Amino acid sequence: MLECILLVQFVAFGGALAFGRIAARVGAWRAVLGSLVLWCAVVMLGYFVPTGRFGLFLGLAVLIGVVLGGTQALSRSLYSQLVPRGREAEYFSLYQAAERGTSWFGTLLFGLVFQLSGSYRYAIVALVVFFVLGGALLSRVDVRRGIHEAGNEAPSVV
Repeated sequence: MLECILLVQFVAFGGALAFGRIAARVGAWRAVLGSLVLWCAVVMLGYFVPTGRFGLFLGLAVLIGVVLGGTQALSRSLYSQLVPRGREAEYFSLYQAAERGTSWFGTLLFGLVFQLSGSYRYAIVALVVFFVLGGALLSRVDVRRGIHEAGNEAPSVV
């Protein structure tokens, strides 16, 4: 299992680079929204991985690493464009507090669904709720306007 955790971390580096290239073409906002769609697909694929098929499990871990690396790097980059100059510590403290303060929601939902259903598969699929909710919220953000109101220069592709 340790190998799987290390695999995800190493692949995440490549995922961050790949999503950076994608964001340069389509913009960080679209790339993050796309990564949320990919997260939904990866989670759904996890539902279908047969028990005892370690090779398929590792393949899923590679996909998780790619999307994880891209999502983490791009979401922070996009957020940084919305932060007013001189207030970086304040805004990134809020970002970190919100991330740590809400990270238990996924574990809670996973545990509740598993306890009620007795199935890890249903518990995994339940996590799609967070990606759909995040995508719905992000899709409503006018990033170009936010960057402008923060006093920052918007990149050519947002």
